[in-house]
Amino acid sequence: MEIWTASNQKGGVGKTTTVVSLAGVLAQAGKRVLMVDMDPHGSLSCYFGLDPDDELPSVYDLFERFSLKQPLAPKNLVHQSGFENLHLLPSTTALVTLEKRMGLKGGMGRVLKMAMNELRDDYDYVLVDTPPLLGVLLINALAASDKLLIPVQTEFLAMKGLERMMNTLRMLTQSLGQGVDYTVIPTMYDRRTHASTESLRLLRQQYHGSIWPAMIPIDTKFRDASKAGVPPPQFLSSSRGVRAYRSLVKYLVTHSAETSQQAV
Repeated sequence: MEIWTASNQKGGVGKTTTVVSLAGVLAQAGKRVLMVDMDPHGSLSCYFGLDPDDELPSVYDLFERFSLKQPLAPKNLVHQSGFENLHLLPSTTALVTLEKRMGLKGGMGRVLKMAMNELRDDYDYVLVDTPPLLGVLLINALAASDKLLIPVQTEFLAMKGLERMMNTLRMLTQSLGQGVDYTVIPTMYDRRTHASTESLRLLRQQYHGSIWPAMIPIDTKFRDASKAGVPPPQFLSSSRGVRAYRSLVKYLVTHSAETSQQAV
């Protein structure tokens, strides 16, 4: 099982769209996929019709059970998405109060990793959506992750957000005592605008070797798919945005395989 985490400390860069689209592509390929919503805003959960304000089995229960020294039992918290090979571990707004209610007990930063270890035989891939703020939720996601995906909108303010994300990543790498393999993913690219083309040029220049060579284009079908509550690949497989995410999956899978061979 591989765990991919989408994260950026700037909102609105395409994190949730990236998680849903990659999950949809992998599910269409016959892979068993679990999506995990670590963001208290619950955009990923809402996408599949689950309200974060409702009291339902969620990520929060993992931390509560850990705090009470109870079995995590993550299988009991997983929801059906309504789509083949796609399951969801949803968020809840109660996650906002997590640190205040439970404090930072020893081991709290690795709760998600322990939970995913219990599901290792049930899924081929886990895709995690994260909040834009540094805290125990982001720490959990990175500690559990095999690969960090950093979607970055191709505009200058988003690039400033990427700089903050890289600083945070360096701090967390030192804190966790482990390196994190990451890939920068240019999103919302509009070739008609100078801002997009120049931002993409700078991204490739500054993050050479850590950036996906292609980009995710602006595609109104993402909005239509979200409104319908259907992953973009299942909504319109031939759209240009879905074709880009399909290419990204091939890149990430190949890169993972090469990394594994180098480790051996």
